[in-house]
Amino acid sequence: MEKMIAKALLAIGAVFFRPDEPFTWASGIKSPVYCDNRLILSSPAERDLVEKAIADTVTREYKDCEMLMGTSTAGIPHAAIAAHRLGLPMGYVRSGAKDHGRQNQIEGRMAPGTKVVVVEDLISTGGSVIEVVRVLREAGAEVLGIVSIFTYGMQKGLHALESEGVRNVSLTCFDVIAEVAAETGYIKPEDVERLKKFRDNPSDESWISQ
Repeated sequence: MEKMIAKALLAIGAVFFRPDEPFTWASGIKSPVYCDNRLILSSPAERDLVEKAIADTVTREYKDCEMLMGTSTAGIPHAAIAAHRLGLPMGYVRSGAKDHGRQNQIEGRMAPGTKVVVVEDLISTGGSVIEVVRVLREAGAEVLGIVSIFTYGMQKGLHALESEGVRNVSLTCFDVIAEVAAETGYIKPEDVERLKKFRDNPSDESWISQ
């Protein structure tokens, strides 16, 4: 599954490698990869593959799941489609409480004690999805874990999830996509180690000159 999802994301440009002309993140860090999983939504065949994989992962890894919760905003459509496939209720967590109406941060009817799986499109440092987990726990949910489409596998993100006591199951990851990209001629085989060096320490830019 990891390779199938990797090939699909590369095929539609949802993951785009450019090791010789790195992108610059808002933080100023130079990155050899750009990820935009929103493109999945406008590619029906790849979308069907991804949403089926999310639903299958929930069924396999989180058998007691009673509700899916999407992260705002990119996780919302994936949670909605997967929940429809599974016949489960769905909601989502805003990045902050509304400043009007009922001032909700959690949208959807979720009773305390509900067993929830969070659906996220991308995990790097893990900060945003951990905040979602905290909000759900404070509201009384039992968060079984996370299903993400893609994870970088950065140590900072892995440590953050572990310290929060939350499990993440990703459909594919940075290492697999890099290897598939090399196998298909998208990048040079020697670029794979450069990419993994970036993953291990994004602040160390020595991979650029290799």
